[in-house]
Amino acid sequence: MSELFKSPFDRHSTASQVIEGVDLRGKRAVITGATSGIGVETARALAAAGAEVTLAVRRPDAGEVVAASLRAATGNDAIGVARVDVAELDSVQAFTASWSGPLHILVNNAGIMMLPELERGTGGHEQQFATNYLGHFALALGLRPAMAAAGGARMVTVSSSGHLFSPVVFDDLDYRFRPYDALGAYGQSKTAEVLMAVEADRRWSGDGIRSNALHPGAIATNLQRHTGGLKTPEPYRKTIEQGAATSVFLAASPLAEGIGGRYFEDVNEAPTVTSRPTELGVPGVAAYALDAANAQRLWDITAPQLG
Repeated sequence: MSELFKSPFDRHSTASQVIEGVDLRGKRAVITGATSGIGVETARALAAAGAEVTLAVRRPDAGEVVAASLRAATGNDAIGVARVDVAELDSVQAFTASWSGPLHILVNNAGIMMLPELERGTGGHEQQFATNYLGHFALALGLRPAMAAAGGARMVTVSSSGHLFSPVVFDDLDYRFRPYDALGAYGQSKTAEVLMAVEADRRWSGDGIRSNALHPGAIATNLQRHTGGLKTPEPYRKTIEQGAATSVFLAASPLAEGIGGRYFEDVNEAPTVTSRPTELGVPGVAAYALDAANAQRLWDITAPQLG
């Protein structure tokens, strides 16, 4: 196992701090879920550094309001909006078909969490798996040519420490046999996102596309609307500016150049663990989420379903 990557930043660092001095003029970025929370802050930081940013959002009307605010805040007029609902495969495929030119940064940020009842989405899959993983997988597959054309691209996928609550259960991805469990389903979808990053890096790094996943930290956002709000004690929480730091670092920092197939939190690579940490604030990524065989198996199972 290679040595863990260490940066000069930590859990208190903000998106602005990790990107300070970086010039992204001439670079193009797509960010899903960029109408609230860390998605907006990720977009702001990249736009402030000069990138052309597309807010890939479910509600373009809300996206336009955010885009206008970001243009005013950053002085960067190259902030656009496109409809992308990662829960709808047709929406994702329409966007990728319409994209032209290179893409340097893809941030898979959108997500849903702990749906209280079993719902089914794309292909009859459990909805959290369909939205958090499959929708972003379809987006990545569709944008791969654009990322390859960039001559160096980065794909950043926002997973969660929630992955520690479940591996991908290949024999029952969609709760056809098991009783539905909201946290387990969320955890499985977040593990799937890490596995996507691992396998994408293995397959695409030769094309200059590097891929990583991350846990942003405990941040109070709309993501917790089904859980009654953020339950994490105050000392372990992050601001939105701190929560976006790891995404922005992986997307744009020169320090992350050449890094791929890894899982980060607090702007550093997380250690691999073989059991779920029992203490809050202890970093770690499950060995099953980085397992190369799991990553290839998931890709091979689900890629044919996306056309």
